[in-house]
Formats: sequence, C-alpha cells, structure tokens
Amino acid sequence: MGNTFGHLFRITTFGESHGGAVGVVVDGCPPRLPLDVADIQAELDRRRPGQSKITTPRQEKDQCEILSGLFDGQTLGTPILILVKNQDARAQDYQEMASTFRPSHADATYQAKYGIRNWQGGGRASARETIGRVAAGAIAKKILRRVAGTEILAYVERVKDLQAQVDVERVTQDEIENNILRCPDPEMTAQAIDLIDSYRQEGNSVGGVVGCVARSVPVGLGSPVFDKLEADLAKAVMSLPASKGFEIGSGFAGTTLTGREHNDEFYRDEQGRIRTRTNRSGGIQGGISNGEPIVLRVAFKPTATILQPQATVTQAGEAVLLTPRGRHDPCVLPRAVPMVEAMVALVLCDHWLQHQAQCGGWLMG
Repeated sequence: MGNTFGHLFRITTFGESHGGAVGVVVDGCPPRLPLDVADIQAELDRRRPGQSKITTPRQEKDQCEILSGLFDGQTLGTPILILVKNQDARAQDYQEMASTFRPSHADATYQAKYGIRNWQGGGRASARETIGRVAAGAIAKKILRRVAGTEILAYVERVKDLQAQVDVERVTQDEIENNILRCPDPEMTAQAIDLIDSYRQEGNSVGGVVGCVARSVPVGLGSPVFDKLEADLAKAVMSLPASKGFEIGSGFAGTTLTGREHNDEFYRDEQGRIRTRTNRSGGIQGGISNGEPIVLRVAFKPTATILQPQATVTQAGEAVLLTPRGRHDPCVLPRAVPMVEAMVALVLCDHWLQHQAQCGGWLMG
C-alpha cells in the first residue's frame, strides 16, 4: 500500500482526513535520544490548518500524543507511535463527492484501483496524512542536529510568477517564520499574500515553489547507482500532496550552461577541508553529499479544490457540473514548508544511519 518510507529510519503513517485520528509509527530511532511532546508539537503547529487568511479555515489543534517508544524522557530504540486525533471533521461537506469525481483529485484513480474509497475529505489522499510525516521529521531533525549540527530550512520561493530573492547561505528560521507566507523576502511576501487572498476571495487557487537548504550535512551520505541521495530526496518530496516537480542545485537552469561554466571547482579552506567555490551541484556529487549546503526546490500545483463550478462525471459516467464545498487552502505553499523540511530530514537521517552502519566503524580513529 506504500504507507512505509525509509530503510533504517522507517516511518509508517496511518489514518484518513475525516477518520478518528492520524499518526505515524517511527521505527529505527536510536535509543537514548532525549525527546518529548514539545519537540514534535512545535513542528505540527507550523503545519496545522487555520493559521491565517491564506490557509484553510479548518480548525484543528493537532495536539499529539506519544503512546510508545519513550521512557524517562528518552527514546528506547523501540517503535514510537505518535497519534493526533481529528476534531473538526465535517464529512457532510463532501456528500456530493460520494458519487462524483472532483477534477484533478485522486477520487477517480483510487476508485479505479481499489474499487472503494473514503470520499470524506479525500480520505488517505488528503494532505492531513502529512501530520505523521512532520511528526517523524521532528525526530529526524533532532537526531541530525545532535550528530552533525545539521539545519534544514524550507521557505516559499515563488508564488505563481512572483519570485523571492533568498540567500541560501544566510537565510534564518526567524526570517522565514516572520510572516504568514513563510517567505524571507519581505517585498515579495506582501505582493504574494495579496495575490493569494485575491484568488481565495474568488474561490480559486494558486501554486508555486518551495525552496529548501540543508546546511552542515555530513560528507558521505548516499550511495552510487540506485540509492543516490538526490534520488531519494526526489522520491521523498515528490510523494507530498500537490507536488509536481523537483530540482536540485542548478536544476533545469543548469542545462543552459556549458561544462566549463557549470563545474564546481575544488579548493582547500583554512580548516583544511575540501570545498567547492560554487555549488551548482547542490551539495551532492555522484549521488553522495560533499559537505556543501544541499539546495533543492519543489514545485506545487494550485490546490485542486476550488469553489467554482467545474465539469466532471459521476462514478457511473454521467456528465455533471460540480461546485465543491469544504475548507481548503487557496495556496498550499505556507503549510508545505514544514512538510518539505520533514521529508528532507527523514532522508538525511536514514542515510546517516546507513552510512554509519557501512562505513562508521572503519572511519573511527
């Protein structure tokens, strides 16, 4: 069913949008990691609905419970189960969708594949599933900070055709969280918020791009051929709802350069470390992290649910006009920021554990 992600640091998410609860089981977390609810709740608060006028008005506090895997404030090395109960579900808003397919949603494909679907809020296909990812990502972030000082920051980089100017070497969490858009460019932010709100008022939606930088990433994460680090990062972020594209480093823009222009030349810094003068590789070469910041971008489509009439068909194939109801984000980008961070953290933590298992003993002095 595709509900499990990772190799050594493995997560399995569960639950539906309008069911009793959603959550995650985290397996493979090392023992003796200090952890409490507050570590996880801080990340869930960034993801939760009802934050501002440019997010869905659904009111969920998303309070988490840790039901296993902890003792005396430390992880046991056993599975960690994190649960978040649904409190503001309104299944009646989706009654029409019981037999009618919403354009650009998973309704028709789920029905074709399984012969049954939970039509209440999209069920398993809802972005509410990402609560489990963000909760698990909070644990992965904490591990990475302790072992390497790794910092993972995502931010809104583009809304429709409005492009932010972001210095990936210096951008801070405070700059990102300083506004409801989660964009560190104040001038662009003001324009983008007005743009999103104008689409919201007309019952429409808009998409854009979330950028992400991971700094102080250990050298050596990733493996050649099938388990390249950028390949796993691509799978991770492209599994997020509404994601439509992935770039790392120079991305598609790099195809306009020559090899001479694109290559990252090496040098030895004052601490004796091998560095690159540029970072068009995005912190990964040959599928393995090189110690430079990992820089990636994820494209997100406009929210599929819009409050305007659209042509569609019923499950029986009858042509109808559907005006969806319910509470939805006019733009997924602000809430996608912690989701992207979580998926990047899960990949890096998993690869760090794999690297330690294969190479760690040999590299110890």
